[in-house]
Amino acid sequence: MNLQQLRHNDTLREKLASEYVLGTLRSGARRRFETWLREDAVLQRAVAEWQDRLNPLAEFAPAVAPSAQVWQSIEKQLDLRSVRVNQSRRSFWLGLREDLSFWRGLGMASTALATILLTVLLTRLPDTSAPTTSYVATLANDKAQPMMVITGDAKRRRLTVKVIAQQAIAADKSLELWAVPKQGAPRSLGLVAADGTVTLPLPDNATPESIPVLAISLEPKGGSPNPNAPSGPVIYTGAWLPI
Repeated sequence: MNLQQLRHNDTLREKLASEYVLGTLRSGARRRFETWLREDAVLQRAVAEWQDRLNPLAEFAPAVAPSAQVWQSIEKQLDLRSVRVNQSRRSFWLGLREDLSFWRGLGMASTALATILLTVLLTRLPDTSAPTTSYVATLANDKAQPMMVITGDAKRRRLTVKVIAQQAIAADKSLELWAVPKQGAPRSLGLVAADGTVTLPLPDNATPESIPVLAISLEPKGGSPNPNAPSGPVIYTGAWLPI
């Protein structure tokens, strides 16, 4: 069917207009109808008349809470998740500290991942050069996929950052490691590579008790211009655990 055929079929035109106003016209049929609607004044008038008939009925309808699936569908179609991430970036650190469910889930997931990955890493190192590992963190993305393993050697005061999932980072960007303390502003621990292994100094007071979370942010080349907070998005996080 095309627009010319619809113009000569009053019954079908009224049926489609009413379904459009009610919201029961779906997917391709709705998109096709909206294309016709932009081009045809008679169709526009039919829709307006059905809106005048049906909209007053909504005042007498009881309120119904939409299901979770409805909100998820709306969020997906409007890409609200990325909008919410941008809006909440400023409150990321505060929310991270106060979200109890985050700590419980992150603790269990990070402990399990860290134990498995650390075992694999250490069994591949010769005994003569294996560092004394005091702390470990497994940093994952927002899909809970492990991206980096970070081990801390309290005796040698160094961090070893090993990438387990290579990432494509633009030439004008850098990855920066942050310590997220229980109180106060985040602290930069240095820049890390998108692949391979990097060694960084471990600050004297950097322990899981004072720094429960480590995070990676995507920054301009050379790191964040603000020493007390990331300027770019936080892309990986993980609990910093003693072992």
